[in-house]
Amino acid sequence: MKNKSIVSEGREIALAVSLIELGARLQLLEAETNLSRERLLKLYKEVKGVSPPKGMLPFSTDWFMTWQPNIHASLFMAFFSFFKQNSKLTQLDCIVKAFKLYQEHVQTHGMEEVLSLTRAWTLVRFFDAKLLQHTGCTCCGGRFVAHAYDPKASYVCGLCHIPARAGKTRRAREALIAA
Repeated sequence: MKNKSIVSEGREIALAVSLIELGARLQLLEAETNLSRERLLKLYKEVKGVSPPKGMLPFSTDWFMTWQPNIHASLFMAFFSFFKQNSKLTQLDCIVKAFKLYQEHVQTHGMEEVLSLTRAWTLVRFFDAKLLQHTGCTCCGGRFVAHAYDPKASYVCGLCHIPARAGKTRRAREALIAA
């Protein structure tokens, strides 16, 4: 029995380390592992070399509705939904695999990584709580993250109707100056 608990704790530690390496915040680690807060703090310091960031987790669905975060959240949710529907993975494993695929996609296309693992995890929780849903764009037919009870009949995504200030980020400004 003791060996079983040692193996189980070893798995929990390995899971926590992999989540920390992906950028998980302490609250996510506490929710997804059975390790004590003190143990998680020590692990975080060992892996990252610094104390974990303080502060609350994102608690509003509104961040996901702004132009760039919505596109990235929709991309992540497409990957997550694929894994959820086509595998027997746990929800956390689907989140991790979808997030890694999201990171790979963003890096391959030279884009800025907008989502963090913690935001992606929170996004899935908002879907589970039925605060957010997928809504089809009436122009391109793509599925995008939207508030659960917003009208769907005339939804147009941020790619089909790009806001006037879209792309006016600090990174774009720095790239323009460097060129």
